[in-house]
Parts: sequence; structure tokens; C-alpha cells
Amino acid sequence: MKFAQLFFAALLVILFPPTSAWTQGDAKSILEKSGVKGGFVVHVGAGDGSLTAALRANESYLVHGLVRDAAKVREAREKLHDSGVYGLVSIDTWNGTHLPYVEGTVNLLVVSEGEPVSESEIDRVLTPLGVAMTKSADGWKRHQKPWPDTMDEWTHYYYDAKGNAASKDSEVGPPERLQWLGSPRWSRHHDRMASMSAQVSSRGRLFYIMDEGSRTSILLPSKFNLIARDAFNGTILWKKPIEQWSTNLWPLKTGPTSLTRRLVADGERIFVTMGVTEAVSMLDGASGAALKTFP
Repeated sequence: MKFAQLFFAALLVILFPPTSAWTQGDAKSILEKSGVKGGFVVHVGAGDGSLTAALRANESYLVHGLVRDAAKVREAREKLHDSGVYGLVSIDTWNGTHLPYVEGTVNLLVVSEGEPVSESEIDRVLTPLGVAMTKSADGWKRHQKPWPDTMDEWTHYYYDAKGNAASKDSEVGPPERLQWLGSPRWSRHHDRMASMSAQVSSRGRLFYIMDEGSRTSILLPSKFNLIARDAFNGTILWKKPIEQWSTNLWPLKTGPTSLTRRLVADGERIFVTMGVTEAVSMLDGASGAALKTFP
């Protein structure tokens, strides 16, 4: 009798899996089809927040869900809070017309079936190379925003390998708004080596080496990290610790001349010395995974 009960219980799970199982599968499928590997994700038509939460596949994602029915927002928020992910995944209301984001900030826009988001509004909020996954009766439709011909990259300390600090970017101009605000907001000290010792940009990502040690005193130990952020919304994609770098007591803010040149971006890869005496490593730009070391 007990065996029969267990058998039929297992059969029910196979035929009718729990909602969470469907949700995890749906989220994985959406992320794989989109090709987006981290950043700011927006889910329009979040419902109870189950799929919205599942879209945060790892620490590289920050997820925001939108619901037109204000009465359902509280229920979805409580569900996210009970699961321990609220904050990194959040829910808000929207008016069904304009998405509440600055232009070019969303890496992945997931639009559930029946949600009235116009093509112009989708393109407005997507970052260059950002992706929209739109659900209809025929399934999921993928749309990727192209990289503008007028937008350039800064792959070396002095723009590129030629060392002439002048890019071909024609998008740059006087600031009109604050795009995003990150941390830390303060350097460790005014008269010693700057907290940031190298920075480059490629494929819509910022890569930099930062001393995140205590700002209480410059005499306290350094905490150097190689950090990757999304350039358009500031989401931290990954961090890798650097055990030994230059002394933070260096008497000039620029630090040793060589440090600024130890970080180079090349499309989806970066080249860096993961220590002041280490060999050059080639890392995956999206995940930080080590691909090769050059002795």
C-alpha cells in the first residue's frame, strides 16, 4: 500500500511538476535564448514574482519586476521577502505605457504575454547589445539592440595600443543627467595612491582595479579587486581579489607608471596581471573565468 502511494505521488510530480520547477525551467530557457550574461533585468508582467525571482540566475544579475495591478505588488513583494531575495529582486507598479527607466539602462527586458510595451519603448530602455524577450501565442521572440556606429570603446590606458588618447566616439558630450551611482563614493586618501589604479571599457562593460580597503585610515591594509561592472547601469558583474598590488602609501596619486597599463580589454576578453609579480592572464569578460595564462 505504501509503495503504491509513493508511486502515484511520484507520477503526479512528473505529470504536474510544482510551479517553481516550471519557473526555473522557463527562466533558464529565457536567459539561454537571450544570450545575456548578467546585468540589469526587467520583467514586465511579473505576476506573483516567481519567474521574476528565477531570472536572477546568479550574483551577476539585478532584477526588477513590474506589475500593472497595484493590489498584487504587496503579495509579490512578500513572496520575494520570504524567499530571502528581496532587494536584489524587487517589484513595483507601472502605468502600462512608459517603462520607469532612463534611456539605455536595461540589459534584458522580459515582456510577458499580453503586456502593452511598444517597440519604441523597448528600444528606448535597452542598452546597446541589450536584448528583449517578448512572449506571444507563438512563443518567445528575441530582439537585440545594435551597437551604435557612433559609440567607441576604450580598451587601453591611452585608448588603444597606439597610445594616442583620442577615441572615435561621437556620442560623448556635456552631461545631461546622472545615469547611475556606484560605490565606493570616496577614495581612501587624498595625498596617497588613488584607490583606482587601472580602468578600461569594452562591449558595454567597465573593468577596473580598485583598492576597497577601509577609508578610516590609509595605514590599514589594502583590499585590491579586479571588478567588472555593466557600463550602462553600474551592475557589478563579478569581482576577483588581487592578493598583492602596489603599496597604498605611494606618495603620488597616479601610483607606479606600469600599473595603469596592466589591464587591457579585447571584445569579450580581458588581459591582466592578477598580482604585481604575476604573469598575464586572459579572462572571460562576462564571468571573470580564467581562460589562459601566459608565462
